[in-house]
Amino acid sequence: MKKSLTLLLLISLYSGYSQDSILIKSKVANAITELREFVAIPNDALNADDIDSNLFWLRKKFTERGFNSTILETEGLPLFFAALPMDDNKPTILFYMHLDGQSVDAKKWDQPDPYKVVLKSKSDDGWKKESFSELEDDINYDWRLFGRSTSDDKGPIIMFLNAIDALKKDGIDIPYNVKVILDSEEEKSSAPLPQAVRTYKDLLKADFLVINDGPVHVSGKPTIVYGCRGITTLSITTHGPIKPQHSGHYGNYAPNPGFQLAQLLATMKDADGKVLIKGYYDGIPLDDATLEILKSVPDNIEEINKNLAILTPEKVGGFYQEALQYPSLNIRGLGSGWIGDQARTILPATATAELDLRLVPESDGTRLKKLVKEHIKNQGFHIMDTAPTMDDRLKYDRIVTIKEGTVTDAFRTDLNNPFGNSIVNTMETKFGEKPVQIRIMGGTVPISPFINELKIPAFIVPMVNADNNQHSPNENLKIGQIAYGIETFYALLSTKM
Repeated sequence: MKKSLTLLLLISLYSGYSQDSILIKSKVANAITELREFVAIPNDALNADDIDSNLFWLRKKFTERGFNSTILETEGLPLFFAALPMDDNKPTILFYMHLDGQSVDAKKWDQPDPYKVVLKSKSDDGWKKESFSELEDDINYDWRLFGRSTSDDKGPIIMFLNAIDALKKDGIDIPYNVKVILDSEEEKSSAPLPQAVRTYKDLLKADFLVINDGPVHVSGKPTIVYGCRGITTLSITTHGPIKPQHSGHYGNYAPNPGFQLAQLLATMKDADGKVLIKGYYDGIPLDDATLEILKSVPDNIEEINKNLAILTPEKVGGFYQEALQYPSLNIRGLGSGWIGDQARTILPATATAELDLRLVPESDGTRLKKLVKEHIKNQGFHIMDTAPTMDDRLKYDRIVTIKEGTVTDAFRTDLNNPFGNSIVNTMETKFGEKPVQIRIMGGTVPISPFINELKIPAFIVPMVNADNNQHSPNENLKIGQIAYGIETFYALLSTKM
């Protein structure tokens, strides 16, 4: 098998612990073997037995690398903590990753078992299955490993462990104390994390935090992210007749909750996608220097729109990165009556909209939820937090039931932070170009408890390919990203600030 262009490029660019392709191959090959073993352990965050099995495997693997590890009990599922022997004269890095994964619907995957990694190459018809024995002669860095959590987030954990192996093999004295915290409920919002960080504050003490989750920029270039948006949710239900009614008998007479909900939602945004709720965007200044940083991100708008199959984006911001600087109001689900083959001629009893609100550091989630509720009240609705009783129904003309989700705060580290500058310089030296610097990403990582409790800056250094299908069927990890991740961890842990 011929070496791929990507492999040759990696060998020439990644000057790391060795330019010897045999050594690179060895580290990547070992990482693939360990990742297959790790992924084979199901890790559904909704299944406590899955998490226990993963914790057992992790203790073994970290102990083999010289880490002291422990399981940290929480109000929910346990956290995994590991640290190399400490030296009071060194600054401390705390790495955050997560071991849990999204649930799977095996019927929607193009392989029998999402927890059994499949090797595939790109073909004209999509993806072609390859034998792992092909990797014994050579490694094609364009091939991919398909399986749940290959990218989100077991892949980066394996890259980290193999970087530690490489550092030890080269006799590198790591100029930092190294701590690792692995979350087991990240995929269900990490509800126990704030209290756990308070409980284990002394154990987790560090100078700065590095999060290894999410994809690199779609350009494939080395990437550092200085923040992520937070999230909260609202469930809004409008009410019509107490039970579904015959649309012939009661259409034009009983109020339809579907239309009530549609009319209500339509008051929340204009045709350009901007939120109309008073005060929703308050307190978010973007000066010229910030806009310059945002515009430096090499987004290809035509490609983004093509991938989304849209002609015109919303106009919350003037361009993609600017749009992410504002809180969002998103309808993530709608439901009323029956649809499709099950559609029937009824007037529904209820209609429900599930909303998520993505937060930025300037926007408080509790405040935004209050603004939304005030807006709904001003549209003439009586707000309740339970289903209305008969008395309620006969007393109030229009009723809405609202259920609130918890708030995960946003975070954003200053772009001139010295630890961030060190990471940027290290990556630029390593890869020969300045990394893409993203002020805040659109998604949410539950990191605010570390920032609020430990009072430390945080940086996201993503490792995986942008088109990895995380959370979806056919999640995958490009093999070239394994080499990139090992080299990135190696550079970060061998370069003194």
